[in-house]
Amino acid sequence: MLKKYLLLFGIGLIWGSQFIFQKAALTSFSPEIVGAGRAIVGFITLSIICLIMNLKPRSKTSWWLYMLIGFLEATVPFVLVPWGQQYLSSAITSILIGTIPFFVVLFTPFLNANDKVTKSNVISLIVGFIGIVVLFAPDLLKGGSAFDYRGPLAILAAAASFGLALLLLSRCSGEQPIIVARNVLGSASFQLLLVSLLTQSVVPGVITTKSIVSILYLGIMCAGVVYLLYMMLIVAAGPVFTSLTNYLVPTFGVFIGVLFAHDSISIYTWSALVIILLAVAINQRPSRDNKLVADSGAH
Repeated sequence: MLKKYLLLFGIGLIWGSQFIFQKAALTSFSPEIVGAGRAIVGFITLSIICLIMNLKPRSKTSWWLYMLIGFLEATVPFVLVPWGQQYLSSAITSILIGTIPFFVVLFTPFLNANDKVTKSNVISLIVGFIGIVVLFAPDLLKGGSAFDYRGPLAILAAAASFGLALLLLSRCSGEQPIIVARNVLGSASFQLLLVSLLTQSVVPGVITTKSIVSILYLGIMCAGVVYLLYMMLIVAAGPVFTSLTNYLVPTFGVFIGVLFAHDSISIYTWSALVIILLAVAINQRPSRDNKLVADSGAH
């Protein structure tokens, strides 16, 4: 009993902490380099884990599929999230990433004709949208050019990309999850290196020990070890219990931002967090037996 709760909170803490480490990495590196570093270190970490656990591929999943999932699951989000964080606090970023389950609902009917959008799904989307409006209410009420839409749109686009990738991951169901995660990050590493070369990404600031440690943490913990913990929790407690990470990631993200990044949190931010968590709860209720619900927390 204690083990599954430790795993649950460990996963929530690791994924919730990624936003302050990305913020720290951005003081020395461009978003493209942060993304590439995270993917490469994550790929190496998962490769080592696979070797230690002696995991072997069980299916011949096409590398083209891995490349597509890697583009949506890692390449796009690993660049857009750090880029968006240049304009947003860690707390607000974590709340916006919490919208991933809503995008899963939006995309599901287009990729799986057997799944229909339910009444609860629609209500959750409406409530979630209200939460986002509340989050940015102060800037929206000011009008004019006070609201900088670039950061929020980048994070929401990253959440949408995560959601689409999670639906495609169901096509890799015959393979061991950690091997899938390793191959996805391997594909994304190649793509992100290419993106860095094409955009001629440069180091915008002085390289510090803190920024290097931040990228190592993002890769080893947030893109590596956490996937092993996630799969251990699914085995130990099942997908329904594991889906509780959907609540913990944005919650931990907000509290960590307040405690360590000294983010300024208004009543609007706290209200938006509560509303979005409520929307996630409404969204998950009709699909409690669907493993995809649990997977929508894996980011």
